[in-house]
Amino acid sequence: MGEPARKVEQNPLQGEQHSAFTADVLEGLSGTPKQIPPKYFYDEAGSALFERITDLPEYYPTRSEMRILRRHAADIARLVPPGAALIEFGSGSSKKARVLLRGKPALSAYVPVDICGEMIEREAAELRADFPQLKVLPVTADISKPFDIPAVAAAAPVRVGFFPGSTIGNFEPHEAASFLRNAAQILGRGAVLIVGVDLIKSTEVLHAAYNDSAGITAAFNLNLLKRINRDLGGTFRLETFEHHAFYNRERNRIEMHLASLKRQKVRVAGQTIDFRAGETIHTENSYKYSVASLGALARGVGWLPVASWTDSRKYFSIQVFNLASDRRAAEGLAGP
Repeated sequence: MGEPARKVEQNPLQGEQHSAFTADVLEGLSGTPKQIPPKYFYDEAGSALFERITDLPEYYPTRSEMRILRRHAADIARLVPPGAALIEFGSGSSKKARVLLRGKPALSAYVPVDICGEMIEREAAELRADFPQLKVLPVTADISKPFDIPAVAAAAPVRVGFFPGSTIGNFEPHEAASFLRNAAQILGRGAVLIVGVDLIKSTEVLHAAYNDSAGITAAFNLNLLKRINRDLGGTFRLETFEHHAFYNRERNRIEMHLASLKRQKVRVAGQTIDFRAGETIHTENSYKYSVASLGALARGVGWLPVASWTDSRKYFSIQVFNLASDRRAAEGLAGP
């Protein structure tokens, strides 16, 4: 696996979060094919494992995106109006936001939004120490759904969305369009949106990035079963499941699965789930785009392309959009 089993000291999910997790897991495991939304990777242990993935030699996206951010920080800063509030969707670690924060000091607030509240609270505390003049206002929320932003950010003259890491590739294309519509409504009139996206490239490079030799990506994938065991009373035996990741060329996406190595029954939240030998749980897609295809998707829901940059190998792109003045498009009357 690459990551030794260890006890995760973390408060169990409560209330609505627990109910949503239970419902999504049971629905996903009862369907054909079986699947679980990738947002549930990111408990405390999963978030820490993902940070390890970003440092792996095979995993190019984070390094490529950081190079673009550092090289073009001044160009990006010029597209951010003075006094704007920066809203980061799915923030996790703040290392990418720090590049923007250093390049644009005249922000009214920085609002990191993530489903893992523990991590963003820790990151927020460190940011407040490093940027004492900046209001850092974390929000724990599911970025795939509408959420409220703090009053300070809502009152800013302009809100700038920041969505790095090619997380948009984890959505199905229609879900990505829905996210962009929600972002338009959350950020409001005159908004700017900065999106990092992984570009289409060779199968060999993609395969290596999701099947690292150290097994950290496998541990990240299998941690989802640990989380179900811990929070939902699951009885998954991790040694009977295996990490599978491959490139689906027809759909321009990496698929991640957990494959059952034998026929077995697993209990989850009081229900019994049957697995055939070789049957998989589809845990994640990572769609790869071209600059043009992401631009077309965004334009279809009311975002106008303003600028884009790539790294020297054209592995990754950062694209900037402005919200169209025609609000009917942003409200989704023009579909993708």
